[in-house]
Amino acid sequence: MAERALHAEHDLLLLDLDGVVYVGAGAVPGAVDALAAAVGAGAVTGFATNNASRTPAEVAAHLRSLGVAATDPDVTTSSQAAAALVREQLGDGVRVLPVGGPGVRAALLEAGLVPVGPGEEPQAVVQGFGRDLRWADLADAAAAVRAGALWVATNTDLTLPTERGPAPGNGSLVAAVRNAVDVDPLVAGKPEPGLFVAAAARAGARSPLVVGDRLDTDIAGARRADMVGLLVLTGLTSPRQLVAAVPEHRPDHVSADLSGLLAPARSARPDAGEQVCGSARARVRDGRLEATWAPAGDREDQVDLLRACCAAAWETAPAGAATVDLEPRLARALDDLGDACTGPA
Repeated sequence: MAERALHAEHDLLLLDLDGVVYVGAGAVPGAVDALAAAVGAGAVTGFATNNASRTPAEVAAHLRSLGVAATDPDVTTSSQAAAALVREQLGDGVRVLPVGGPGVRAALLEAGLVPVGPGEEPQAVVQGFGRDLRWADLADAAAAVRAGALWVATNTDLTLPTERGPAPGNGSLVAAVRNAVDVDPLVAGKPEPGLFVAAAARAGARSPLVVGDRLDTDIAGARRADMVGLLVLTGLTSPRQLVAAVPEHRPDHVSADLSGLLAPARSARPDAGEQVCGSARARVRDGRLEATWAPAGDREDQVDLLRACCAAAWETAPAGAATVDLEPRLARALDDLGDACTGPA
């Protein structure tokens, strides 16, 4: 009997957006067609994003403009998770200073909280990403936190992908406020599991597949939520970073892009002291990662090489980062794979 496609092994595809489905305003190449094929074959999709700047309705409209089938309730944002966290900590009707894009204020209102200005004695501050944030907004947040307001960050991603490469994300702005206060924020979004748990519950899913491009948020969050994780290489994680990942950042599956949803899952297996995936074989000898592979192979052969390298490196480091040297030819091959998936930096 033929193996089932990866998407068919799960009752919900829970997808990150930036770097997975789109980068900036445009779709990741092949992403729309891959999702359409998966949905056409019976897959159910949901979208969970740490980007707090927009409302779920705005995100869903963006997805539809790209050709992705999405309704407003399909989208769960870190702003919604942050608003839920404030309610959990302080109750209904709390006065909250929103710091971020329109998505932050909208989530507060949806949750029954009261957005207020800095001079209205906020009981909490919710800080999320916003492209139009000013120094004064960060100063207002710091003043409210020093006055005793609960501080909740929607997420702490240091960067976010753009058409021009990585740019400062909400975590960088949160760090600016942290430099002016003496407390750390509560964090609502990924890698905390609440965002994934809420999205899966909304869809009634019992076996979701989390799909993302970041190890420290998407994959770490999937592991904390006890969900299966698929890393795609179209965003911020390079093949070399994946090889060196710590255990809590290691995905169950890796693919070049969302087309990996349409094929059976592939993984490396041990054989004669090596890790083997397809035609690729890898092993660590005297601290150096060595591999053989088909040099003229297609991109899936390159991903098989990455799978074999990860398995070999991770085998040597079950409890920490895989600190191995790469033979120069192998390093070039992994870099070429990363460039093929994202374009040169």
